[in-house]
Amino acid sequence: MATTPRSGSEPETTPPSPAPPGGGAVERAEAVLVEQYPRLVRLAYVTLPPSLGRHTRVLLAHRAVQHALPRTGGGRDPGGTGSPDSPGGPLEELRVRVLRAALAPAGGARGLLARTGWPPAPPFVWGLRLWPPAGGIDEAARLLAEAPGPVRAAFVLHRLDGLPEEAVARLLGAAGAPGPDAVREAQAVAAGEPLPPALLNPEFDASVVSARPTDLLRRRRRVRAGWAAAAVVALVGGVLVADGSPPRTEAAPAAGPVAAGVMDPARLVRVPAEAWADTARVDFTAWPARGARTADRALLTRALGAWAARPGGVRTTAAPGTPTDPPGRPPRLLYAGDVPAAPGRDAGAATAVVVLLDAEGDRVVRYTEPERGGGGSGGSGSGTGGSGGAARTLDLARTDEAGVTTAAALTLTRAPDGTAARYLLAPWIASAGTRDLLRAGDTTRPLTVAADGVTAPVAVPREAGACDAWPVVELTSSARIVEKHSFLLADLGTLTPVHLTYTPLPDGPGAVAARQPREATGAAARAAWAPGACGLRALRGDGVRAVNVWDFAGTDLPDGGGRAVWSCTRASGWAGPGDVLVQLRPPAGPPQEVARARATAACGRFGQHLLAGTRWRSPAGRWYLLAAGSREVAAITASGAVRAEAAGRSLTAPAGPEGAPVSLTARLASGARITALDGGAGGRD
Repeated sequence: MATTPRSGSEPETTPPSPAPPGGGAVERAEAVLVEQYPRLVRLAYVTLPPSLGRHTRVLLAHRAVQHALPRTGGGRDPGGTGSPDSPGGPLEELRVRVLRAALAPAGGARGLLARTGWPPAPPFVWGLRLWPPAGGIDEAARLLAEAPGPVRAAFVLHRLDGLPEEAVARLLGAAGAPGPDAVREAQAVAAGEPLPPALLNPEFDASVVSARPTDLLRRRRRVRAGWAAAAVVALVGGVLVADGSPPRTEAAPAAGPVAAGVMDPARLVRVPAEAWADTARVDFTAWPARGARTADRALLTRALGAWAARPGGVRTTAAPGTPTDPPGRPPRLLYAGDVPAAPGRDAGAATAVVVLLDAEGDRVVRYTEPERGGGGSGGSGSGTGGSGGAARTLDLARTDEAGVTTAAALTLTRAPDGTAARYLLAPWIASAGTRDLLRAGDTTRPLTVAADGVTAPVAVPREAGACDAWPVVELTSSARIVEKHSFLLADLGTLTPVHLTYTPLPDGPGAVAARQPREATGAAARAAWAPGACGLRALRGDGVRAVNVWDFAGTDLPDGGGRAVWSCTRASGWAGPGDVLVQLRPPAGPPQEVARARATAACGRFGQHLLAGTRWRSPAGRWYLLAAGSREVAAITASGAVRAEAAGRSLTAPAGPEGAPVSLTARLASGARITALDGGAGGRD
């Protein structure tokens, strides 16, 4: 890998190595880049999206820094006689260029080049996989995984590089990002989390990487197959030149030589049956191969071929943000067998199902076909999460960073009418049951599970119509990995059921520590979920990983209205960002919607400060402005059509005219100020 050397880890205010005599702006910028190379690599690596993977982020981080050097004669002169990190200095210009590259959108041609690394541009690597050593920038990147890119960049610049807030805002603004907002968000990010010790070591070098070879045998086969393919192409080309006729479509190979090696059923990875009980990584990579047809080479060949080439007659769907390209290495086999249809139309027909896991563990793929015929070519599907058994289907979903709960089940088949489904449970599930989420007092009903982990048919929520029940599955993990751990999964029409959790109200007005999400199996959790369970219908097919209901404040309603609870429901996607819904739950009646926001960190691990307000009509017919804040809110102020102020975490005041603008702000115990979530984002002043 091509990297740029550096002279040490001095503070960034140390003057750079002198530029060559008579050197211009580019030479001065190069000297600064060499001196500050590790810091710039750290900034790029942490800012890049975590979804790219460690190897890709390492290469793109070095590429962003090495390509940050200004072109000769282009742009303004980043040199000068002042300090290199002064406003307008070379270090500022380099940081802006690195930020622009790291924050570039993932779509379009530029994003394609970033993802594929083609055409190759230095630095590039053949035959090696690279990643940062443990305890360094990768831990910081994981700590900030759910925060937006500009917030990750602001965290590095402010907390690690020590730049003042004004300088960070200026840099992000020059890179096209909302600087002030990102700086304020970064102040709250990981506030209670200690930094990795390595990052605080003055000798820490962020550009150091670990390297291991890729699959050596696979590379050797690729080279041989490549030469063979080149010979075939040359031979076919010579025949065509001599014959003058176009090639026949049936003579074209279905997949290239690389796919032919990777897609060999004999090379599928099969995990031992008890591996899950002897590993610290309890996720889909610990699933053994189960089912009665794991040795059926013909079925496995059709499944792998559908993933590699996606021929006609195979309906392919993918959850949002899930790549559909074939795997680079042989995948893991999780299941292969015939699954009886769930009750419904054509209940007598079974479906052959194959479930595979990408070698990296970040994608799960399900292939289905009718039990007889091995590949029907017609029929319509039943959505991302299920197959009605009428046609061959291929469904893909993200599984990166899955765990004990989010890797606990997969949807195998779904009834054609969408009323029931069968699941494949993880090997660490000791017992299973079902309950109705709409009824807080509903008891758990046992669910039958076969020896291979396939459940009996389970009722699933209706996609449309009356919402009079919301069936969920309650699973209990084996005591071999965790004691007395039960949790709920909801079917939202996707391949991976959604994990439901609950965060209770703070302990009291003087609460110091934030409450953490817990399983939604207790009485308080079920009472909080019951009024709004039908709202899950809006999340169908959105690639949601988990949904948490956070009761962040309680309010005594005026005119004898009783005590209401403010809650924020956050639906977190596999990619990190999530959507939130803030509601006011009165003691009786349906919840009242307060605010919505999309692709936000609010109500999550990195968005624990929240303020919300709404108009509310009392039993006496009077209208009030109600506002409440999360644990650290010390005072709330209303301005505009309503002028009021209250100490503490709640405010109640007579409401102004309907539609008149009201601005809400809150002061935190730390002295910082936040604004109300109003459907955009929880801004800060």
